[in-house]
Amino acid sequence: MSRLDLVIFGATGFTGKQAVIHMVKFAKKYNIGAWGVAGRSESKLNALMSEVATKTGSDVSGVKIFIADVGDEKSLRDMCAQTKLVVNCCGPYRMYGEPVVKAAVENKANYVDVSGEPQFMETMQLRYDAAARDAGVFVVSACGWDSVPADMGVVFLKQHFDGTLNSVESYLDSYLAPEYAAESKERGIINYGTWESLVYGIAHHNELPALRKQLYTEPLPRCEPKLKRQSLQKVGSSWFLPFPGADESVVYRSQRHDYAQAQTRPTQFRAYFKAGSFPKAILTIFGAILLFLMTKTKFTRNILLQYPKLCSLGMVTKQGPSDNVMNNTHFTFDLVGRGWPTGADIQNTEPSKKIVGRVSGTNPGYGATVVALLMSATTLLQEREKLPGPGGVLTPGAVFKNTSLIQKLIENDLKYEIIENK
Repeated sequence: MSRLDLVIFGATGFTGKQAVIHMVKFAKKYNIGAWGVAGRSESKLNALMSEVATKTGSDVSGVKIFIADVGDEKSLRDMCAQTKLVVNCCGPYRMYGEPVVKAAVENKANYVDVSGEPQFMETMQLRYDAAARDAGVFVVSACGWDSVPADMGVVFLKQHFDGTLNSVESYLDSYLAPEYAAESKERGIINYGTWESLVYGIAHHNELPALRKQLYTEPLPRCEPKLKRQSLQKVGSSWFLPFPGADESVVYRSQRHDYAQAQTRPTQFRAYFKAGSFPKAILTIFGAILLFLMTKTKFTRNILLQYPKLCSLGMVTKQGPSDNVMNNTHFTFDLVGRGWPTGADIQNTEPSKKIVGRVSGTNPGYGATVVALLMSATTLLQEREKLPGPGGVLTPGAVFKNTSLIQKLIENDLKYEIIENK
């Protein structure tokens, strides 16, 4: 029996629904063959496909429906055995991801997801990398807004940097058109699933050092000058704080992979987000400290999860943001790289060459995320000869650096550009 090209698992969730809607267009545009959707409720899946048909004006009767549940191993095995690739939209991945990864690897299906949870991703690498390589399949997490803009952004800078790139700092800025501010206050700007992943990720952040010791027994070479993290940084008239997402973890793993494969000098990476004015930055720091403390006990974690709108000051709701808010939220990642031109004395001189790249788009949490996710899936299916080795549990930067992924992203309104190179 021939396999479907891909199945979107968790299709009735907030991100899964967006993925299905986009997939209708992308299947035609990129010549994806038969595909399917999966979830635990047949009635919800049927209702979803009816809604998708209405929204897209397309006939989706040929899309296969699978009934699959993370608590039912047989249903996951049956699903994975019938597809070349699983697009997993069912999070938080710490709670629901591993059974899907396990079923995919054991049934020789590739796997992509939008996890922004370093503990989950690095645990999957530790447990399933060897098995994925033996099966000849790829398991690639962080294929959404966490962390394709940053990870592929570093790849993009390296492609345009004539010399040795020592470090990259990314600066995230976002903007919502003022006319949608009232709507954002009603339904927030972040989906509940993202909030849930963040809460559990902070609660278990102390697991990472032990995971890293198991994953990497040899240290990376010491790179000078060392790129230090700044707890508060002024850029122009705005203040930036360390970005709490998965970008640094993912880029680190990409650089480790490149060093292990080709002894390529690792590029150091730090990520920041715009807090705004100095008073706003200070308030944000106090809010982050409070959030951190509240994740440490079950009682206060439950408060965070039961009252997301109150605890996030209106940014998170269980309904999720409206289409208007999502489609009118714009973002930029400015990636500032520094290093040495070709032929420079790296050992005895300071970095003298600078490059600045920009990744920009709209609807960062869901539109850009889904585009990045599905373009990653499409590239994995169609450019196997450009992927590294037999397979494994890897990052987007490690898997897609020699592919056309960046070009596909540009074709679909996730823009990559060089704005300074000197």
